[in-house]
Amino acid sequence: MKYTRKLLRVFLGIILYALGVVITIEARIGFSPWEVFHAGLANVLNLQIGTMSIIVGLVLITITALLGEKIGIATILNIVFIGLVVNLILNAKIVPTAQKFPIAVIQMIIGLFIMVFATYLYISAGLGAGARDAFMVLIHRKTGVKVGIVRSLIEITVTILGALMGGLFGWGTIMAAVVIGVALQTVFRIFNFDPRTVEHEDVKTTLASMLNRPVP
Repeated sequence: MKYTRKLLRVFLGIILYALGVVITIEARIGFSPWEVFHAGLANVLNLQIGTMSIIVGLVLITITALLGEKIGIATILNIVFIGLVVNLILNAKIVPTAQKFPIAVIQMIIGLFIMVFATYLYISAGLGAGARDAFMVLIHRKTGVKVGIVRSLIEITVTILGALMGGLFGWGTIMAAVVIGVALQTVFRIFNFDPRTVEHEDVKTTLASMLNRPVP
């Protein structure tokens, strides 16, 4: 039952994160930072943006694992399913495209806060953070720099790289790069949540616990 609740929390986080991503994309005033990066790479490699998200996630989590952060079941689920759900929502066209700039700004902010709330959901489950969030937490642990500042620095970097490769860059991108850190600090403060206090289970530990077997 314990793991059922945790996995439901993770999947809810994944679905909400993908929804938040699509909401920011359909604002059409510039993709959010990571999506600029994914779109830029997708443009270069001629792939769907969701597919590119999966590939980038695999690369990031490999780097993060090599530097000592635990890889959990939620990490793997996050890498695979966020990209797939993004593709699904985009293809279904269930999120309307903003037609006016004020609506687009509101849509971008709503999407960002949904993404941040989703981040809180799956990190707090303790089954491993998503690839980008695990990378963020790793730098946060190693440097002691506030998590919001770390998030903003990472997103500014990927925005620049993505824009150079042709990803959609606009006012919304700049707003997202700045707002995402503030949103993260705000949501974490509301829920009194510090990601450094979460002891994530690795895949072996979770599977062994679920199957009532000793940890190998």
